[in-house]
Amino acid sequence: MASNRIADPHFPSRALISRNAFIHNLQRARDLAGNAEVMAVIKADAYGHGAKQIGTWALDHGVDWLAVAQLGEAIELRKALAQRGRMLALIAEPGAPFWEALQLEIDLSLSAAWALDEIALAATDTGCTARVHIEVDTGMARGGFSIAQLRELMPVIAASEKNGLIEVVGLWSHFARADELDSPVTRQQVGLFETARQIVSDAGIEVQYLHIAASSGLLWHPDTRYSMVRPGAILYGISPEPANASAEELGFRPVMRLEADLVSVRDVPAGTGVSYGHTAITTTPTRLATVPLGYADGFPRHASNRAHVMRNGSKCEIVGRICMDQFVIAAPDAVPGDTVTIFGATGDGYPTADELAKCCDTIGYEIVSRLGTRVPRYYVE
Repeated sequence: MASNRIADPHFPSRALISRNAFIHNLQRARDLAGNAEVMAVIKADAYGHGAKQIGTWALDHGVDWLAVAQLGEAIELRKALAQRGRMLALIAEPGAPFWEALQLEIDLSLSAAWALDEIALAATDTGCTARVHIEVDTGMARGGFSIAQLRELMPVIAASEKNGLIEVVGLWSHFARADELDSPVTRQQVGLFETARQIVSDAGIEVQYLHIAASSGLLWHPDTRYSMVRPGAILYGISPEPANASAEELGFRPVMRLEADLVSVRDVPAGTGVSYGHTAITTTPTRLATVPLGYADGFPRHASNRAHVMRNGSKCEIVGRICMDQFVIAAPDAVPGDTVTIFGATGDGYPTADELAKCCDTIGYEIVSRLGTRVPRYYVE
């Protein structure tokens, strides 16, 4: 990933998004998927990487399916991508603009009785048959039909398809504990998914796409790949569970590298309190440098006094509390304008998003997806 001095004159930090790393990860996911189709998950602005660009790269390299979470995301992105490929919206709220989604040929998750009513009404009003993927709750207790609900509503779903209002093209669910290699819950969820599959089949509907495996399922439960998989985190070089294997060990590369330029440097004596609350006090004469990133930019306050950044190949510890707009590091010989890498570069000592997440008691997904608008994204090879 090309580095230095890509800079916006108004923002002293940047996220470099590597096309080569993304394409490598996409191909790795496709290799794992075998005969199953890949639905690239680009929700939450592609985990903070930029959904329009990531979606374009995926489509350009043979992916036919994209997934986002909210219907509003889907509508916006469908227009931005000129309606290329197929797109599934996983979430919609009552009163959502289903009519617009149908006109844009967005596939919809059918997860509740109210959704069937509203989707059918939108189909009637627009004259467009709605392509739906039935969501079944197999163990997340979050969304989708229970087995009992699906069995009860299935005759209505089948009638709606017969009347041309909907076309059931998919059946889907989501694993709760697929990152736990020995958890019996995953097998139980598969059993419920198979029951749902039979209920749909008994109603005279044979769906083309069965999908339950996201990144963890794709990696560690190969028998759950069915006809489609939904990788997300691994496409961005993040391990679903670093305790099982790091992204590097799994063959994935970081797509995002976060950098910032130092804006202030000062030499302080021993006994100097640093940042709010003086949670850090220097024990020796120290050169301190200020990094213009803070929790308003998505850099976690929990990294205070815990994490490090890299400058010229050397570790620089974070000193004191992370502030809204900046934090302080110990950086011998630093000068204003020096570039520090917060995460995402390869090399000894360079933290990954997963490693930073571990320091902050969270997950790598959160580290990349929470970066704010004051961190420009630059797309590089």
